[in-house]
Amino acid sequence: MLIETILRQKGRQVVTVAPHDCVASIARTLAQHRIGAVLVTERDGTVSGIVSERDIVRALAGGGEAVLRMTAGQLMTRVLYTLRPESDIQEGLQMMTDRRVRHLPVLDHNGRLCGIVSIGDLVKARIAEAEQEAEELKAYVATAG
Repeated sequence: MLIETILRQKGRQVVTVAPHDCVASIARTLAQHRIGAVLVTERDGTVSGIVSERDIVRALAGGGEAVLRMTAGQLMTRVLYTLRPESDIQEGLQMMTDRRVRHLPVLDHNGRLCGIVSIGDLVKARIAEAEQEAEELKAYVATAG
């Protein structure tokens, strides 16, 4: 299954924040949307980083409540690992495992943001694939005998 298929099923909406948004506001956004990460985008729509719940917790552990006044631009992870819509699930799962990340922005061939996938999205899709393969094998065995 391709990433494009997942985006068609779950939607392409991506919650983003601006580089100047404070961490307290980002935490509220994460809670409001019940998501684990937001992309940080510039005015022109360019993705410049990502802020996850883990980033916030780790910063709070080291810097206390002053972290809540930091901005997305100060806290965000700048190195992004991305997928393309034509990437397959296995590629995404491998990248998440190797890079120890839980969210991957999806960029089109022009580098424009067209969605985001989480580890949950990919695992759910992979399970659906495995179930379909099992059903097809059962049907084959039933008709072959």
